[in-house]
Amino acid sequence: MSQTTHSPHRAPTAAATTVPDTHGPRPRGASLRSPRRWLLASALTLVAPATAWADAVTDWNAQANQVIATAGGAPQQFRIFAMVHIAVHDALNAIDRRYRPYTVISPGNPNASPDAAVARAARDVLVATLPTRADVVNAAYTAYIAALPACPAALPGCVSAGEAVGANAAAAILALRQADGSATPHVPYTLAPAAGVYQPTLPLPAAPAPYPQYGGWGSVTPFGLVSSMQFRAGGSPFLNLRGKAYARDYNEVKQVGSFAVRNAAPDSEESRIARFWPGGGQNLNGFTRVILAGRSSDPWDNARLYAVMNMAVSDALVVTFRGKYHYNFWRPYTAIRWANDGNPGTAPDPEWTSYITTPPYPDYTCGLPSTIGAATEVLRDTFRTDEVPFTYTATGLPPAVSRSYTRLSQAADESASARVYGGIHFRTGCTAAVELGEKVGRYMFRTQLRKLH
Repeated sequence: MSQTTHSPHRAPTAAATTVPDTHGPRPRGASLRSPRRWLLASALTLVAPATAWADAVTDWNAQANQVIATAGGAPQQFRIFAMVHIAVHDALNAIDRRYRPYTVISPGNPNASPDAAVARAARDVLVATLPTRADVVNAAYTAYIAALPACPAALPGCVSAGEAVGANAAAAILALRQADGSATPHVPYTLAPAAGVYQPTLPLPAAPAPYPQYGGWGSVTPFGLVSSMQFRAGGSPFLNLRGKAYARDYNEVKQVGSFAVRNAAPDSEESRIARFWPGGGQNLNGFTRVILAGRSSDPWDNARLYAVMNMAVSDALVVTFRGKYHYNFWRPYTAIRWANDGNPGTAPDPEWTSYITTPPYPDYTCGLPSTIGAATEVLRDTFRTDEVPFTYTATGLPPAVSRSYTRLSQAADESASARVYGGIHFRTGCTAAVELGEKVGRYMFRTQLRKLH
């Protein structure tokens, strides 16, 4: 499949719009109208075993991708990814400064091994943030260092010099993020049931998991944004329960996101899209490695790309959760079961349930499309084109689903539709999330880790 096909259930296409990016406008072709298991955004860690890639930066991105699975949900995971790749970026630039560093560290030995510096920077951040996986990380690190070529006779001690640079870079970012608010991701939720107000949805996570989740994540210090309010989605006519916009979104997700409808046609385009994204398609580092595998790129350039992308995704989630717990808007699961929302254009169904189990936090705006929007914007700006084809396979919600894209915007738009087809989000919050993520990604690309010359 070379391009995403249109679904028979997709709503009519709206007029094309244009969203500017760093390198000029890209066409946004159309509106985003395009089995019952509970997966949080943490499903993004479903990756292939470690592989030898083209450079140390990508090697350690793949290694991190495997162990970060134990870090909780997507907010915690992308925070660690960002820290790992900031350390990697700053270590390389301490040896040969090509980009502006994020932290302040002393210049390293110019003869130090870049590969050793990358490995030590990633290793130290992973061990510090994931102490329960220290044995796995240390074993991988020991094997990696042992496999490096011996230092040339003219550069004795190049490996140990690289390790020293990496250790300094890791220590700098770990110190900087020590009190960033991430230690208290969840806070009590006390809003009483009412029309339009978010309430916990079934099935509840097993104790002692907090519920709802990430109510405190909007207070985490961003990596590059000025504040968690920057680029937050504003109000929308959709949020008026008696309005036509709300009725339109309500009736769409009630039809296309129903467990009964989707489960009856598990191989339909909509069902495959709904499973693909939470089942592994949202592994942004995974599909970035796939994209880079077909390109010739420099480790310093890759280090900047991974760092800016993961910083953008992490900050997009901070903004998203600040918005979620500002609006506290209910999920389709609650809305469609509600006896009377006051809108004559909606008809309740007390037995309705979603195809994908609803995550434990409010609807508006959506989390996954904000992360895809942020990541694809950084990739678009890096490569100076939206036409970046890739194919990826997700296995987390069997049967496995492979999707192919010819454009980055195509993937971002489809991620929004996936949440509607899964029955877990209204359309408006998903389209707003893609736009939010793109704004964050564009800002991060323009302001962070800029090239020196």
